Amino acid sequence: MATPTCLILWVLLIVDTVWTQSVRQAYEVQDPEEWDVHDDFYCPRECFCPPSFPTALYCENRGLTEIPAIPSRIRYLYLENNLIETIPEKPFENATQLRWINLNKNKITNYGIEKGALSQLKKLLFLFLEDNELEEVPSPLPRSLEQLQLARNKVSSIPQGTFSNLENLTLLDLQHNKLLDNAFQRDTFKGLKNLMQLNMAKNALRNMPPRLPANTMQLFLDNNSIEGIPENYFNVIPKVAFLRLNHNKLSDAGLPSRGFDVSSILDLQLSHNQLTNFPRINANLQHLHLDHNKIKNVNMSVICPSTLRAGQDAFLHGPQLSYLRLDGNEIKPPIPMDLVACFKLLQAFII
Repeated sequence: MATPTCLILWVLLIVDTVWTQSVRQAYEVQDPEEWDVHDDFYCPRECFCPPSFPTALYCENRGLTEIPAIPSRIRYLYLENNLIETIPEKPFENATQLRWINLNKNKITNYGIEKGALSQLKKLLFLFLEDNELEEVPSPLPRSLEQLQLARNKVSSIPQGTFSNLENLTLLDLQHNKLLDNAFQRDTFKGLKNLMQLNMAKNALRNMPPRLPANTMQLFLDNNSIEGIPENYFNVIPKVAFLRLNHNKLSDAGLPSRGFDVSSILDLQLSHNQLTNFPRINANLQHLHLDHNKIKNVNMSVICPSTLRAGQDAFLHGPQLSYLRLDGNEIKPPIPMDLVACFKLLQAFII
């Protein structure tokens, strides 16, 4: 129990550390000596500049159609929920200290983004472009970027080399777009050496995305039409700990021969698929969602992962599963007592 518990805590600590360090770096108080002396009190009339937070510029919910000139002291720029269609270079020509840009809920298109407008922001860490009119992942982007949020656009294409220089990116959110399998090449994700979370839920994928970055820990593919997982797929992402494949079309025939017997996976979500049998799992798995499939029976001789050696404590070295959902299947009582005997750490069992 101790080892897998430490593992999940380690994974969460890593993810939290990346976020915390990024936010801390983004929210460092700027040295007044870095400010333009003619810029200390300038504030675009369309926006609000709080005296207590002089490096932030609030321009959200203003009905703006253009981005105003950004003062050089600004690090955090809030432009969400406006009517902005373009991102030109000029408003950012003095904004060399920007760390955070929120442009969610506007009307930005790829044609409206001037080629060097974003890549010139050499210190940018967070870029939010959710709920716009993008049809491609924008490019080029600054090498410094750590988080790219593109949910709820119309993205169906990822141009060649888009991610090739984004080695600092840890989070990529492409959920709720229009991605098809042909959007990916074998080298699409090349360059994302530090990517930890990839969200491509609510697209139109029928296959698992190819050649994911090796450091991926969280992979979210809910609400697609994925039918199968290639053999040895998880060998490429040996650190994946959280895997969500809810609301797809996975069947028993579409699973690799080892199923999900992958030692790194701690949380596995397979709800609302077409499975008729309990898939193979690893003893390290802690949370398993199998609800709303077509499973008819629970064959403990197949599903109980046995890793015990002579003399080992079953609680410390046995299966670590603590949460199991099987409701919405075709399983008829009684539930085998062997299930409880196998999963001694089970705390929540929904059927």
